[in-house]
Amino acid sequence: MTGGKVAIAIRPATPADGDAVCAIDERVLGRDERRGFLRSAIANDACLVAEIGETMAGFAVVDRSLYDQRFVALLIVDPAHQRQGVGSALMQAVERRFPGEKLFTSTNASNLPMQALCEELGYVRSGWIENLDEGDPEIIYFKRTASDSGASNHG
Repeated sequence: MTGGKVAIAIRPATPADGDAVCAIDERVLGRDERRGFLRSAIANDACLVAEIGETMAGFAVVDRSLYDQRFVALLIVDPAHQRQGVGSALMQAVERRFPGEKLFTSTNASNLPMQALCEELGYVRSGWIENLDEGDPEIIYFKRTASDSGASNHG
């Protein structure tokens, strides 16, 4: 681990970010099958991006695909920027975006780094789903985000 923290800026994705978001996703996933989903998430203001300097380092997509609850459907960090706090910064930005709400995310049982991130940020296991990926159950995590004192929540 290198010394010093990197400055990570988080902002809503814009249509101009589409190619960079899709490129990161393809590097991590190994294929480009989510291109349409990602462009739709960006168009619907459901995607946040993380930047280190002028470089896009990762993104998060939040939707209501889990029983109409806020759900971090994707948290993707470019391999070149993993272990630099990008995932934590994105998750904390999502939490701030939805104060006082229930927030869910999930990860495979084999994804130990994501499990550690969730637990480090105070998410608790809320169940699992078998048979999505053969032999690798999906673990559901939950957290009620902190209330935004002094501001009303119109969400």
